[in-house]
Amino acid sequence: MSDNKYAQITKDISAQLGKFHKEMPDLMAGFSAMSKAATKEGALDKKTKELIAMALAVANHCPGCIGFHSQALVKLNTSREELLETLAMAIYMGGGPSLMYAAEALEAFEEFKKD
Repeated sequence: MSDNKYAQITKDISAQLGKFHKEMPDLMAGFSAMSKAATKEGALDKKTKELIAMALAVANHCPGCIGFHSQALVKLNTSREELLETLAMAIYMGGGPSLMYAAEALEAFEEFKKD
C-alpha cells in the first residue's frame, strides 16, 4: 500500500462519518459528547488517555482507530518509546493477534510522524 495508508484510511472514514452526521445528527452529537468527556484532562492527561485508546484499538483490531489515535498521539508529541511500551502492554494482554495489530499501529504512528 502507499506511504500514506493510514492518512487515507482516516480520510475515508471521516468522509463516511460526515454522512452519519447528516443522517443521524443526534447519535453523532451524543458520541462526540462522550468522546470529549472521556478524553478531557483529569486524573489522567490526554496523552495517557490516547495511549490507552491505542492499546484498545490494537486489542480490538480496528485499523481506523489505529489511524485516528496515531494521528492524535503524534499531535501530543508522543515519543516512539512511549508508543512501544503501550504496544507491549497490548501484545502482552492480547497475544498473537495484538502483535499483528501492534505492527500496524507502529506503521500508522511513523506515517503521521513524518508529515
